[in-house]
Amino acid sequence: MFSEKNVAQSFYEEVAIETGFYILKFNNETHENQLFSREVGSNFVQFHFCIKGNASFSFNEGNYVLPLQEDSSLLLYNPERDLPLHLTVVPNSWVLSVLLPIKKFHGLFSSEANYITFLSDENKDRKYYKDAQISPSMAIVLNQLMNYNLHPSVKPLYFKGKAYELLSLYFNRPADVDIEQCPFLIDEDNVAKIKKAKQIIINRMAEPPTLQELSEEINLPLNRLKEGFKQVYGDSVFSFLFDYKMEVARQLLATGSHNVNEVGLKVGYSTASHFIAAFRKKFGTTPKKYVMGLSS
Repeated sequence: MFSEKNVAQSFYEEVAIETGFYILKFNNETHENQLFSREVGSNFVQFHFCIKGNASFSFNEGNYVLPLQEDSSLLLYNPERDLPLHLTVVPNSWVLSVLLPIKKFHGLFSSEANYITFLSDENKDRKYYKDAQISPSMAIVLNQLMNYNLHPSVKPLYFKGKAYELLSLYFNRPADVDIEQCPFLIDEDNVAKIKKAKQIIINRMAEPPTLQELSEEINLPLNRLKEGFKQVYGDSVFSFLFDYKMEVARQLLATGSHNVNEVGLKVGYSTASHFIAAFRKKFGTTPKKYVMGLSS
């Protein structure tokens, strides 16, 4: 049983992967906390990932609060009672959740259940809670899901593939990880620099630094910046920034408090025509038609 309450269109998106299998995307680029409530039955396994910023879950009518910090994940399951979502997402935060029925979940791992503690005989009928860090490989998939830029006709297939990839990476055994395939990601200092680079271009999206300036600011060679950003976020620096700017623009337009010229300036376009062309490239429609569609 699922329901939504007072959720801003620009904040929340839901994608049905298969029957009973959902991806929920929360993107709060506003200056206020966004609240979300949704009924979730006791037969569902919940995975929650905080990609940026932070959020918190409230249970038992607010008597118990569970925080979700940046680069962290939560797995929740309780076969004895429903676990409805009461989620607070703070400003400038991204959260992605995966919900799927326990029966389907067991089916995914029926031949490999021996190494996943959650699926062991002694745990299968118990409530389960696990918090963990988001690995760099998982971060790539999460950012691809948040920032996908593909034709709408392939969106269901793309999301289905990425959802299964995300679950595979979540349960991947560390001993089996081939660290040679991505040596950059072993160095936590390098990954921290790449995250700093992302924050810099987001904070200064209207007048972003050049790649050379960015590499000097984070003290990382240009080629390492480009390779590392692609590995961590699954996209080039400026392709990532373009998608981010367009999403901010879409949300600003949805508020109705800014006209097209103002929104264009806020995200770094000095002329309305350039902004309109960029918006059309991303969303397949003009800003004006997009706003008109919201009220139709």
